[in-house]
Formats: sequence, structure tokens, C-alpha cells
Amino acid sequence: MKRKSQAWNKMATLAAALAIGIAGALGAAPARAQHGPTGLALAQQQNCMSCHSVTRNFMGPALRDVAAKYAGKPDAQTYLSHKILEGSTGVWGTVPMPANTQLNPGQAAQLANWILTLK
Repeated sequence: MKRKSQAWNKMATLAAALAIGIAGALGAAPARAQHGPTGLALAQQQNCMSCHSVTRNFMGPALRDVAAKYAGKPDAQTYLSHKILEGSTGVWGTVPMPANTQLNPGQAAQLANWILTLK
């Protein structure tokens, strides 16, 4: 079972990298912090890609779907940052998203900003 989970994680990571590569080729540069990893790299480091993919539903919603749902909402970045830090239940189905206590508010904001660029 562990091998299957690792294979899914690798596939999700490759799919995210491919999506970012295609976006870059089309002229949409990924969001970058002034210092530190890009949004994708941070998502990979913090295991976000264990449950999420950029383009397809996995255990959690596709990050592109999250971006589309909150696009244009003035408080989207703050809302998503809070959900990333505190976790969430019932917004996208029955599988809860656990709190990410290993992140600081700046990292959560960076992830939220990156997600919102995926719409």
C-alpha cells in the first residue's frame, strides 16, 4: 500500500510540474516569492501534492479548481491562507483537510497566492 501511495505522489508531482511547465511555455510565469522556493516547490516540500494535484481531483480538489472557485473574490488570498493553516471540512466533500501547523503565515500566503495564479 505504501508503494501505491508513493507512486500516486510521484504522479501528482509530475502532473503539477508539467502543468507549470506548460503555463510557463505559454507565457504565464509562476508566482515567485522574493526569497525561497516557488509556490510549486513549497507545495511539494510541505506535502500538499500528497493530496492535491494542479489539474485533477485527487484526495483533495485540483488546485486549479480551487483557484477558479475563489477567483475575483477580494479576500481570496486571506481566506485560502487561513484554510491552509487551520484546515477545513466539508467545503470540497467529505475528506477533511488537516491543519498545516508546520507552515508559518507567510508560507501559507505564498501558497495561497500561487494557487490563485492557476485559474
